[in-house]
Amino acid sequence: MAATLTGSGIALGFSCSAKFSKRSSSSSSSNRRCIKMSVSVEEKTKKFTLQKSEEAFNAAKNLMPGGVNSPVRAFKSVGGQPVVMDSAKGSRIRDIDGNEYIDYVGSWGPAIIGHADDEVLAALGETMKKGTSFGAPCLLENVLAEMVISAVPSIEMVRFVNSGTEACMGVLRLARAFTGKQKFIKFEGCYHGHANSFLVKAGSGVATLGLPDSPGVPKAATSDTLTAPYNDIAAVEKLFEANKGEIAAIILEPVVGNSGFITPKPEFIEGIRRITKDNGALLIFDEVMTGFRLAYGGAQEYFGITPDLTTLGKIIGGGLPVGAYGGRRDIMEMVAPAGPMYQAGTLSGNPLAMTAGIHTLKRLSQPGTYEYLDKITKELTNGILEAGKKTGHAMCGGYISGMFGFFFTEGPVYDFSDAKKSDTEKFGKFFRGMLEEGVYLAPSQFEAGFTSLAHTSEDIQFTIAAAEKVLSRI
Repeated sequence: MAATLTGSGIALGFSCSAKFSKRSSSSSSSNRRCIKMSVSVEEKTKKFTLQKSEEAFNAAKNLMPGGVNSPVRAFKSVGGQPVVMDSAKGSRIRDIDGNEYIDYVGSWGPAIIGHADDEVLAALGETMKKGTSFGAPCLLENVLAEMVISAVPSIEMVRFVNSGTEACMGVLRLARAFTGKQKFIKFEGCYHGHANSFLVKAGSGVATLGLPDSPGVPKAATSDTLTAPYNDIAAVEKLFEANKGEIAAIILEPVVGNSGFITPKPEFIEGIRRITKDNGALLIFDEVMTGFRLAYGGAQEYFGITPDLTTLGKIIGGGLPVGAYGGRRDIMEMVAPAGPMYQAGTLSGNPLAMTAGIHTLKRLSQPGTYEYLDKITKELTNGILEAGKKTGHAMCGGYISGMFGFFFTEGPVYDFSDAKKSDTEKFGKFFRGMLEEGVYLAPSQFEAGFTSLAHTSEDIQFTIAAAEKVLSRI
């Protein structure tokens, strides 16, 4: 791949094979076959424009609700019209106007080894020759299942599905079937897909009433959904006290990625493990986002806390639609056809998703992977926060491995109510400014960002320089 990224008179040229050799724990750029870069100062070769994106989006609004197939893509929270993408490779993504960006969205997490990896594409090509879907068992399911089970501490058996939403729907039904209880606890600002039971607003009033967060969701569907502020163990204890013997499970994002990037206090995550055990409830980690990203074994390996059940998605499909739920064998054997809890899916375990997942996990299992992700993400996050400090903006943020986030507020941010104090108008200006500088961030203050093995130190330095430039003018 060869490309040019232009902005403010700086042209950044590079060529990259998009292949990586094994890294040792002391991984450095010398271990990687990717970089030949040159930086030269010159005039912009063309003016930044999104004309074709605007035309395509205007047409899309007559074809699809809001012009998109997932709401956050519509740029509602950052203003302007969305960028319509055309292609991606490595750490870069290109729109239909020909603008190229360093990408920190990564298809919302799956692209952890980089976009359109050559080895994954080659494997998919060979698999497609055999067929794209069988609606029957294939050996690739066994291979990926064995990899997932060997990696994730809580998983002894796994069921593949087609999305994170589907995984969370299945795991909640399973928790209720196994415990014989109906109520469950979720945390304010945590997202577990768009199933009826999970669409409950944050906040004490609506939590008490069990009001749905979306029209079309019947009140009965959310009446057994209890909510508490993230990182508030006392609130969880009160819910168990008020609903003795009725709570089937707690489900949480072990690191929140859908209110922005929010980490758990050590006593919080340890406390909910204790409370669930004491009350005969199950602990479910929604690791659709954190699975294979914070560590090879996910957040549960990183924090040393083993839940009863886990949901996965994104990375385990290598960029193809996929989801999974798994856990203790005695619980998973409740799932049909082994047991009475029904759940099914025509495309579940399809050979393409299994192939992409297998080759992605193979790459991630190599020595030095997570050390490298941690190194570049630390450099990126600290650089952006330092740029904010230097230019006089109140900012806070953090990172773990290949996941990061920052808020335009003094902080600290421990839960969704803290996150909502962020200056979202300023974030919108920052986002649009970074687009013009050739950096693509998530189009919302309340979404985490992602790095990949394809991101280079040069990418990070370019991003930090762009951030300081944008922050100095907003």
